[in-house]
Amino acid sequence: EYNLALGEKRARAAMEFLVDMGVDPSRLSIVSYGEERPLDPGHDEKAWSKNRRVEFVLVTPR
Repeated sequence: EYNLALGEKRARAAMEFLVDMGVDPSRLSIVSYGEERPLDPGHDEKAWSKNRRVEFVLVTPR
């Protein structure tokens, strides 16, 4: 639960940055995966560092 909350906080900070840069907030959504989708499955500081990230998915309007 801690990692989900931390991921949510990180995603909200990224979202706020994009909104500050002029992106319409109605075009953004947040999903936090916590430990569920690691980029690096290792158990050391290097892996944990890689897993502290925000990913953006661009969707083309229909």
